[in-house]
Amino acid sequence: MKSVMRRRLAIVLAVMILLVGGAVGFNRVKAHFIRQAMAKNGSLPQTVSTATAAYSEWQPEVRAVGSLRAIHGVEVTTEVAGLVRSVDFASGADARAGQPLVQLNADPDIAQLRALTAEANLAALVYHRDLIQYQAQAIGRAQLDTDEANLTSARDQEAAQAALVAKKTIRAPFNGRLGITTVNPGQYLNPGDPVVTLESVDPIYVDFHLPQDDLSRVSVGQTVHVRADAFPGVDFSGRITSIDPLVDPSTRNFEAEATIGNPQHKLLPGMYVRTVIASGAPRRYLTLPQTAITYNPYGETVYLVRKPEAPGGHPTAEQVFVTLGPSRGNQVAVVKGLKAGDVVVSSGQMKIRNGTQLLVNNSVLPLDSPNPSPQEH
Repeated sequence: MKSVMRRRLAIVLAVMILLVGGAVGFNRVKAHFIRQAMAKNGSLPQTVSTATAAYSEWQPEVRAVGSLRAIHGVEVTTEVAGLVRSVDFASGADARAGQPLVQLNADPDIAQLRALTAEANLAALVYHRDLIQYQAQAIGRAQLDTDEANLTSARDQEAAQAALVAKKTIRAPFNGRLGITTVNPGQYLNPGDPVVTLESVDPIYVDFHLPQDDLSRVSVGQTVHVRADAFPGVDFSGRITSIDPLVDPSTRNFEAEATIGNPQHKLLPGMYVRTVIASGAPRRYLTLPQTAITYNPYGETVYLVRKPEAPGGHPTAEQVFVTLGPSRGNQVAVVKGLKAGDVVVSSGQMKIRNGTQLLVNNSVLPLDSPNPSPQEH
């Protein structure tokens, strides 16, 4: 009985040893093949594009998005009620200050004015006749004073009626461009009803906001360049005319106003534009495409492209830390960590690390323009 138990225990132990040994051997073989695969994959060169660090003239700039506003802009209305007799302008036309725009029916008012003019003339005749009699001591001073008061009252009533008649002609308050009107002859207008918009657009204001950190970089009189997407490549220039002395406590931004020449009336109120203000003297910076920079919690890095160690070999990647300066467009300035002529990886950093062999393909390069323009594909 004891011998049977011993044989069974020996068999169980043998089976367990075989299972454990097989598992250990399998894991070792698997790890070996994994290491071989990783080593094989790691030795494959990775395709990247490259850029060369070079110095360029850099004009410090302050950029912002602005909104255009007319120098003078108003919605022309009527002060008095009346029936529209004629509309004396075309929608979208230019208007001069004082130009008649709409004529309201003023026939009853003109008739009343003529009656008041006749009364004023009669009062003047009576006053002058009584003045002669007063000088001849035929009437008293009280009568002459009454005649003078009547004349003054008649002239004032005539002037008031003349002002009412003048209000029946709606005129342009200043030079500008008219908008689109929906007023038609025969339409009745109440006081305050809109007639047409009038905007003076040459020159034109551009309002923009800047962070408080840029307050020392802008001043009244600085040149401002404005571009609008509606006119690609066209540069409109002007000068800063006002800076708001109040900084918005909710955004810590301040507002500035510039006056832009607009002789061809291309810019219209309400359009958004991009403003650029030259600030300070030009400087030389070592520049790279922004795509060449890898941003990490512990700092910014780039991958240098090192020459192959053996003839016919592939270049390798070396990660280095850099200190960045200002940026413009697709470019960023590097103030520390590189020197002119260094070749860095400009795209494909996600698949490389220190020592990775590189296959350079610059057939398609990232954008590297200081003044990029929007592109639609």
